[in-house]
Amino acid sequence: MGFVRLTIVGLIVMTAAYFLISLYSRSVRREKLEKRWAAEHPGATDMAARAAYVEKGMAEYHASLRPKLILLVYVIPVIVVAAIHIVTTYY
Repeated sequence: MGFVRLTIVGLIVMTAAYFLISLYSRSVRREKLEKRWAAEHPGATDMAARAAYVEKGMAEYHASLRPKLILLVYVIPVIVVAAIHIVTTYY
């Protein structure tokens, strides 16, 4: 019963961490794209072009490796708990 509770609480915590890290990473990327647009187009007032530039950059971001690496939030804790269990049980 304790293992089931640990699993449920662990999944809830890992899911919350995944969403928070994912939101933070996307917001940082969006901010960098907006700053890059401002640096490349000083004084530009065309908000549609800016939005298209940022959306294109965000699409490239979502296709990159970084969002996939955030999934390690699920993998690493499971490996650590399994390793601790194996070490304490068999050694």
